[in-house]
Amino acid sequence: MRVLIVEDEPSLAASIAEGLRGEGMAVDVAADGATGSEMAAVHGYDVIVLDRDLPRLHGDEICRRIAADPDADARVLMLTAAGEVDDRVAGLSLGADDYLAKPFAYRELVARVYALGRRSRPAPPPTLERRGVRLDPLRRTAERDGRALDLTAKELGVLEELLRADGAPVTATQLTEKVWDEHLDPFSGVLKVVVHRLRRKLGRPPLIETVPGHGYRI
Repeated sequence: MRVLIVEDEPSLAASIAEGLRGEGMAVDVAADGATGSEMAAVHGYDVIVLDRDLPRLHGDEICRRIAADPDADARVLMLTAAGEVDDRVAGLSLGADDYLAKPFAYRELVARVYALGRRSRPAPPPTLERRGVRLDPLRRTAERDGRALDLTAKELGVLEELLRADGAPVTATQLTEKVWDEHLDPFSGVLKVVVHRLRRKLGRPPLIETVPGHGYRI
């Protein structure tokens, strides 16, 4: 899952980003509304965690633009210090999918991001399964033929995207956009390294197939 955080409090933005990355999500951060709006228009985010009171471009305007874009699949979680009922109603009426007042419990934020992420594309079953591989996206666990797999966050992310494709090829670009953030060097070869490690941990018989010119599939 790829998430954009648009938040002008550096410490809060860094804290949220660090926590969500620890959950295996790919996270980008924008410190002002104008930058956040540009990033939202370019990248295919699943969820955008949006502060309402932002410099350069107000969060309300960003929310309006996303809601008005027929090609935008991202779900918006609006964060704000204004937590009164009228404020929540106003935020939701702008097109936000959910609303969380500051201060908030971090576990609740994670749960809401996960819930919105499931709504940003066709909802998967509680667990993803194919060819003896079983992955639980919420618990971040995976197994093959009943054998627990000790996977890193990136390995889990790649495996999840391949399982979601249900046998269809997934391109390298699609994998990097969903599993890594904007700081990944596309020429670093890190995806090939992660796929190699994942293949080794999955064991035999081989499951991940390279499809020339199309990417990878299970």
